Amino acid sequence: MNIQQLEYLIAIDEYRHFAKAADYCEVTQPTLSTMIQRLEDELNVKIFNRSKHPIEPTDIGRQIIEQARVSLKQFEQIKKIVRQEHTTLSGRYNLSVIPTIAAYLVPQMLAKRYNNYPDLELIIKENTTSNIIELLLNERLDGAILAGPIEHEDLISFPIYYEKFYAYVSPLDPLYGDKEVDINKVDADKLWLLENVHCLRGQIERLCKIRNSRQHSTIKFESGSIDTLLHVVDMNPGLTIIPEMHAMGLSEEKQDSLRPFKNLNAVREVALIVNRHNAKTAIQDCIIDIVKQSVPKSMQNPALKKYVVDL
Repeated sequence: MNIQQLEYLIAIDEYRHFAKAADYCEVTQPTLSTMIQRLEDELNVKIFNRSKHPIEPTDIGRQIIEQARVSLKQFEQIKKIVRQEHTTLSGRYNLSVIPTIAAYLVPQMLAKRYNNYPDLELIIKENTTSNIIELLLNERLDGAILAGPIEHEDLISFPIYYEKFYAYVSPLDPLYGDKEVDINKVDADKLWLLENVHCLRGQIERLCKIRNSRQHSTIKFESGSIDTLLHVVDMNPGLTIIPEMHAMGLSEEKQDSLRPFKNLNAVREVALIVNRHNAKTAIQDCIIDIVKQSVPKSMQNPALKKYVVDL
């Protein structure tokens, strides 16, 4: 039994004629007749008395048709609820953001929300990529702002912007004197990194072609915060690598330690990731719009996708 069969039942009851009901339903008469016959076979009852003209429902058929009308009204109510969920810009939206994006993006997103979407209750929490993906798959989150690409059959990715990588070089390091940093000259033992739980670390390791763990450094420090790494680099030889949006927010003093990479077009993709079954599409579009308002248009060029560094 399916919704289409219930619709055919009601049409036949109203027109009391198979051909007219088929025209109304925009199907051929054989198709409609076959569907009704299958329903009768499934229920093991006769719903219509075909020997009468015009045809009439049987006693049990009248009860079935009455219940079909109730069921269709309930089904329409379900569709109405979904349509409202698709189109409303109010209510709660649970969003997670990874720390290496949250630090600079969340303050701007909150300001845009207050100014442009006062009825949207935006609940934002920081979390790591692996935890966020698990929450999305279990439908415990409405969406997440992550570094991509994220590929999973149950998740949909909406790329929003692409940011370059910059070197933040210590004044105590020989590379400080270079206007651009050659990625091939970066000493892995003098590269200060985030903890392994951060996807940015994996991208940096691929960027610098670090195959194995560092062996020769006498000091190994891994941080959960980009800002902590910057303070470490300020006072120790070496460098760290940070995304463009974080670099843009640095103080004028710290800007002196920023260096672009030489002949390197690498970027990281930042995207809204949602479960494919999430119905809050209007709010989803709203979140994307808020993020786009928070980053330079030059970073929203889809052509940059070809330079994305894998996670």
